Amino acid sequence: MKRTSYEMEFIFRASPAIIYKFFTTPSCLIRWFCDQVDITGEEYVFEWEGTEEIANLVENIENERLRFKWEDADDEEEYLEIRMYKSDVTNDTILEITDYCDDDEVEDQKRLWESQIKVLRQETGG
Repeated sequence: MKRTSYEMEFIFRASPAIIYKFFTTPSCLIRWFCDQVDITGEEYVFEWEGTEEIANLVENIENERLRFKWEDADDEEEYLEIRMYKSDVTNDTILEITDYCDDDEVEDQKRLWESQIKVLRQETGG
């Protein structure tokens, strides 16, 4: 199965600093993203329903961008990237996500992200 990248964009009222915290702090991550997480240096061990996935933080620009590489990714070029910035026009925060999945799973993965981002929006107040 061919792997493909996809991008999504979400608008938040919360600041980039708050959103950044929700991607990098264990107590915040478990509120919206995973069941459990252990962060040791640049290694994040996420747990969902008893299954662990390990990601390495390979790029970290505070309050701007995070890039993770999954340890078990099939392709070295795959990553999960989170970008956040303030819109000059609306002053809202724009959250952009780039992720990878199998060709036939793109719509399912987008729905999953939309569901998770809905919870993130509730947790961050907007």
